[in-house]
Amino acid sequence: MGSDEAMESFARDVVLMRQVGVNPVVVHGGGPMINAMLDKLDIQSEFVNGKRVTDKATVEVVEMVLSGLVNKRIVQAINGQGGSAVGLSGKDAQLMTCDQTDESLGFVGSPAEMNPKILHDLFAHDVIPVIAPLGAGRNGETFNVNGDTAAGAIASALKADRLLLLTDVSGVKNAAGDVVTELKAGQIREMTLDGTIAGGMIPKTETALDALHSGVRAVVILDGRAPNAVLLELYTEHGAGSLIRPD
Repeated sequence: MGSDEAMESFARDVVLMRQVGVNPVVVHGGGPMINAMLDKLDIQSEFVNGKRVTDKATVEVVEMVLSGLVNKRIVQAINGQGGSAVGLSGKDAQLMTCDQTDESLGFVGSPAEMNPKILHDLFAHDVIPVIAPLGAGRNGETFNVNGDTAAGAIASALKADRLLLLTDVSGVKNAAGDVVTELKAGQIREMTLDGTIAGGMIPKTETALDALHSGVRAVVILDGRAPNAVLLELYTEHGAGSLIRPD
């Protein structure tokens, strides 16, 4: 969602959802902007098994970019379309308490305890929460959390009707390369075991399965760059992307 046009379209969709009675929660990432800021500040990154080590200096940049730049850009876009959005991170109001995922990766966290009260309070006042994927540790640390993981944890805490995972591909594809529009959780497991689902799609489908197991009614993986992708998914017969339901 790098272009202004894509951001405007997304913000318009979110506002329309709220106007028809849906309570949307936006959880975002910001990897490219984080990388650009680290380069600008000449902060070198160490990698372990292909994963970035998030040291103290890096997590401070991550928080600055996610909460200060990306989050406010989305808030401003939604408000510019007539909505009422407020920016938060998982550190606010004890929304997301995290444990360290792997000591070798530094300040990378996994959601351990969720407190969605602040979100219900915002819903009651017709406010759209926009959440940066940062969590608080039990000893006051700040943890960077994968955006999809954070979204899944928040959707699970809310027992959401639907979790939309916006990505840069059109959905889950079968062995022939065609998007599968509807799947059950068991099919996702089978496609992962036989290698049909691979690479960057695996974390997204794992998030989907975890969310379904926690009470989310359905998960959709879709291309967030497509115009009006969110509304097409929610309000048209064929939707957009891949709809995943429990078995």
